[in-house]
Amino acid sequence: MRLPNLNALRMFDAAARHLNFGRAAEELHLTQGAVAQQVRRLEADLGHKLFHRHARGLTLTDTGRSYHAPVQQALALIREATDKLAPAVQRVTLSVPPSFASKWLVPRLPEFEARHPGIDLRVVAEENLTDFKRDGIDIAIRQGTKPQESSLNSALLSLVDLVAVARQDSALTKEDSPELADLARHTLIQDGHRHWDLLLRQEGISAAGRVLQFNQTALAMDAALNGQGIALVPRIFLGSQPLKVLWQAPRLGDQGFYVLWPSAQGRAKTVVDWLLRQ
Repeated sequence: MRLPNLNALRMFDAAARHLNFGRAAEELHLTQGAVAQQVRRLEADLGHKLFHRHARGLTLTDTGRSYHAPVQQALALIREATDKLAPAVQRVTLSVPPSFASKWLVPRLPEFEARHPGIDLRVVAEENLTDFKRDGIDIAIRQGTKPQESSLNSALLSLVDLVAVARQDSALTKEDSPELADLARHTLIQDGHRHWDLLLRQEGISAAGRVLQFNQTALAMDAALNGQGIALVPRIFLGSQPLKVLWQAPRLGDQGFYVLWPSAQGRAKTVVDWLLRQ
């Protein structure tokens, strides 16, 4: 008998582990039909039925169960031997808020790639809370108060140091040391955190001008760059942006950007260490 096709064996192995053609297809980045067809072809080549098909999944036949164990072991040996010849690139998935990604992380990625060429860093820009296991996330950065989740490792990347900024050539930048009441006479720009509303309410001040509202900090910064008003943004987002700092807001307790990760070992910790060095 000729040896079975290696791809067919990989599909059989995935289907035997998941007992579901659909989930096996997701793992292999193929269609469910392609996996099912290859498994049927393997069964025809071997002259043995490997699976019982059910409406909601699969079960291995006795032959399939006895065949799967050595196939799984053989595939593992092939992967191990190949990794020794050419070590596999380690993939790390990092979840960050969209504005943090565009204004802080993306400009630093070339330095990371040069320093860690063996790590494939995938960036997912999202605001919502992360289920690390379900979403396949290795590390998350979130803005808020100090995390209290005992099952996660956490580290402070930066406190939220808010500053009022305007375009450098704007008439707004000609005022010397303005107070909050002075700023409130102009058009204010805020993001989804609504920090202008909070600060003005705390000081009992009403905005005399318009308050432009955006759902993301990056958009508020872009509006300020276009000369539309004064944005209130975290200082670490400024970088080389042509924006002038007009005013420093009071600190917001332990509000900050925190790095969260479930495992203290391996490739994720390498990325965390790099983030904190930045």
